[in-house]
Amino acid sequence: MMIVLLALGLGVDAFAVSVCSAMSVPAFRRRDALWLSLYFGGFQAGMALLGSFVGEHLGTHIGALGRFAAFILLAVIGGNMVWAALRKKEKEQCPVALRHRRMAVLAVAVSVDALAAGISLPFFSVSIPLAILLIGVTAALLSLLGSFFGERLGSKFRERAELVGGLTLIALGIWSLF
Repeated sequence: MMIVLLALGLGVDAFAVSVCSAMSVPAFRRRDALWLSLYFGGFQAGMALLGSFVGEHLGTHIGALGRFAAFILLAVIGGNMVWAALRKKEKEQCPVALRHRRMAVLAVAVSVDALAAGISLPFFSVSIPLAILLIGVTAALLSLLGSFFGERLGSKFRERAELVGGLTLIALGIWSLF
């Protein structure tokens, strides 16, 4: 049960960032949703695995550093989205591409918590391979769900979606500090 709650807790960030990404990309496609889910699920699992390997050696020292790194990444990406949204003229539509580089940076940002959570895995009596698999699959599924949800919202609120998405990413970054 603890592993399921952990996976859901970690996957919520992937869901939120997927909603924001899908809302802010005018030409968002199902292929983009699939890529986002693969990036987010893969990075969540990979970071949890890495965390479990270093858990015995670094302990709690990486927790504060990880939160700060997530804040920086999300604030920079969110700030860029807000800046781009405010620079646009009212009727000008500049498509924001969802490139692999952006997806990878977002995946790293939302996966830092998985690194910190992975550090704690060796201290509990859980199957680490099962926990890592569940973390990755949950993040991928929640990301896919968030992408489809964001795509539908984006078609109705496209003009403000990039601004709202950027502000949401900044808020998630600030939240990651705590």
